[in-house]
Amino acid sequence: MKLSIDLHTHTIASGHAYSTLRENIAAARARGIRILGTSDHAMAMAGVENNAVFDNYQAVPRVLDGVVILCGVEANILSADGAIDIDLDHKKLDYAIVSLHRQCFQPADAKTNTDAIINAGRHPLVKIIGHPDDARFPLDYERLSDFIVEEDLFCELNNSSLKKNGPRIGAEENLRVLLGLGKEKNMKVIVGSDAHMDVDVGNFELAKVLINELDYPEELIVNTWENDRILNAFTLMDK
Repeated sequence: MKLSIDLHTHTIASGHAYSTLRENIAAARARGIRILGTSDHAMAMAGVENNAVFDNYQAVPRVLDGVVILCGVEANILSADGAIDIDLDHKKLDYAIVSLHRQCFQPADAKTNTDAIINAGRHPLVKIIGHPDDARFPLDYERLSDFIVEEDLFCELNNSSLKKNGPRIGAEENLRVLLGLGKEKNMKVIVGSDAHMDVDVGNFELAKVLINELDYPEELIVNTWENDRILNAFTLMDK
């Protein structure tokens, strides 16, 4: 299975990542990534002063060095009512990932955490539910998977979550539960590197092992789709 799309990557604009956008694009090209999404954190994350970078995305070419570039954001969920740290109605964005982070949201019970994701995920620009796998944020996976399918969103399988000593805990066990439900419900899954340095762009090795073990249907893995189907999913064909 060839996974040649990576829509979850960070640059130095995130405040805690180590590569520039040009470096990430070069790494994507070298790794055979056809479509690269740049998705820096919005301003509630420590190290991000403001959201100005998202206002200047018109400076980024649609294609550079043979790589198609999508301009996104990883919006940090702030509260159970779905508040996030960026106004999605006034930014030059192709898509948004919404995610829970301990720096921005106090972990709560499964209902509250799930409410937060679902409420944040209702904006039309939100296409990806980011790394819903951290045991420190218990979730109602039955309810969350129903929401993702009903709203035609993409559930992220985050490669970084699966790393030993990675940023989250209990991810593999939780993803087995979530993807097990997703397989029954035809839930679309997108694998993201969550790269914070260019060396990790397009790195899906741990995620691919899990996909293969679970025999997740290839047609539901967004990273295998053709370019036109991806661009249509993000309503970019006429942009």
